[in-house]
Amino acid sequence: MNYEIARKKMVQEQIVARGVSDRRVIDAMLKIPRHIFVQEAFALQAYNDTSLPIGEKQTISQPYMVALMTEQLELRGTEKVLEIGTGSGYQTAILATLADRVCTAERIRPLALRARKCLDSLRLFNIMLRINDSEDSPVGWEEEAPFDAIIVTAGAPDIPKVLTDQLAVGGRLVIPVGSEAEQVLVKIVKGADGELETASSVGCRFVPLIGRQGW
Repeated sequence: MNYEIARKKMVQEQIVARGVSDRRVIDAMLKIPRHIFVQEAFALQAYNDTSLPIGEKQTISQPYMVALMTEQLELRGTEKVLEIGTGSGYQTAILATLADRVCTAERIRPLALRARKCLDSLRLFNIMLRINDSEDSPVGWEEEAPFDAIIVTAGAPDIPKVLTDQLAVGGRLVIPVGSEAEQVLVKIVKGADGELETASSVGCRFVPLIGRQGW
């Protein structure tokens, strides 16, 4: 299989055709090889319009959802970004291509170690990865806050206050909010007075956020 051709087709048919227009996001999706972030058995499906299992009852998100969430973060290259849920590391790689620094947290150790290996193979060294595999692990990354952008790649019942507290003024938080079965993608912008402006976009379905701020 020619992965480069498949990647170009994915971007054109699944991402650009659905309205994602940020050129930097499009270029990042064209650059990062999604197939290295999935299990070998699913490599030929890596550029299909679907999420895929990555082990440990977790998934790599649908390419369109990765592009949409990234576009909503409005990254311009100077930001410090927090990602909750490293997973396969694919979303992390896209963020690292577009931002100055990425802090990413994962609760499942085998996934985190596998993601780190993939990210290092791409020489993406502007990433700090932390494993939060304890029930007492902190939510977010308080010592690195504030963040210009925060992305949560798991569905939450509500918008976690601890994350909005770690958001810089003018910062953007993108998170799926709803029930365990289905969510809506929500974007939050923090105003100068600390007021939060929220806007919902598309329906989605993510694995549940686990812990005190999740399920």
